[in-house]
Amino acid sequence: MRKLSLLYIALMLSFSPMAVHAAAKKSHKQVAVSKHKPSKHANAGRFKQVKYVTGKAGKFRLAKYKPSMANNNVNVHLRAQAVDVAPVEIYDGSGPLELASSKALVINQQTGEIIYAKNTNESTPIASVTKLMTAMVMLDAHLPLEDVLYIADEDVDYLKGTRSRLSVGTSLTRGELLQLALMSSENRAAAALARNYPGGYDAFIRTMNRKAASIGMRATHFSDATGLDSSNVSTAEDLVKMVKAAYQYEEIRHVTTTASQEITLYGHEYPSNFVNTNSLVRGGEWTIGLSKTGFINEAGRCLVMQAEIAGQPMIIVLLDSAGKLSRIGDANRIRKWIEYNEPSLAPSNVALGGHVSG
Repeated sequence: MRKLSLLYIALMLSFSPMAVHAAAKKSHKQVAVSKHKPSKHANAGRFKQVKYVTGKAGKFRLAKYKPSMANNNVNVHLRAQAVDVAPVEIYDGSGPLELASSKALVINQQTGEIIYAKNTNESTPIASVTKLMTAMVMLDAHLPLEDVLYIADEDVDYLKGTRSRLSVGTSLTRGELLQLALMSSENRAAAALARNYPGGYDAFIRTMNRKAASIGMRATHFSDATGLDSSNVSTAEDLVKMVKAAYQYEEIRHVTTTASQEITLYGHEYPSNFVNTNSLVRGGEWTIGLSKTGFINEAGRCLVMQAEIAGQPMIIVLLDSAGKLSRIGDANRIRKWIEYNEPSLAPSNVALGGHVSG
């Protein structure tokens, strides 16, 4: 028996972990986008004349970003694989910007310039990023935030069995439910907001889709208010539009950038502390104007933000990132890259550089 055990161990050790690491890497180009006055035909997808400028991180090509229309379909069974990127601790922004997220888009909110783009037109589940639309639809209805609502059995997640500190029967104001849905991504809070909408839950979902269409989110569909349903899909391009729209709501800006909040729950003697799901908000090193995270297995790790980097307002969309900390690492890589290259690329007629792929 001992000989068989030793033989089994020897066979297991013969398989090197390095043999599994065989994913092909796509080639990317580091580019800077020319700074120009946004045109009303900016989305026509036509390239301007190409020229070159030398920045601190090398030579960059100036070009207008052309959205890809190649693939609007989603296959939720295809998951992102781990991408070989520089550890954020040693990356200083001087090298090429490589991200772990399989879909990403970074734009200058003020000028509309593309900073980085990767598979921006690929449809993908968006998980709890959905809750930004949930919040907008609820706020558009102008319902009293002081109204006391309760968590019902209908709000419980029987689809994926996610946990919640909001037990059935918990009473909270509509405003508190909004805060927990956005800041702590409480699914029962989001479901309760939708259930208490005029016309009920189904009317709420229909309004979500109408709202998406009204702001130009043509590749987006919502099936629920929480993001637990993987048929809630969108693209990086559409989510930039949603972040822009959500940024117009003071309540959303305030709640999504609150690091933590104590709320006394039903039946509890002492308040419970709820924290923001975005560690960058809690860390306090970023200037963030809006934030929302998301995760389900089908969507991977997702993060959307509005943040100030190098004195410029940026919108960051990171989707389908494999690894618990990879979306945070990607955000920090983006920040370092922009801050490193900004002095060379920002003056007069040249905008910040970017990275465009597929």
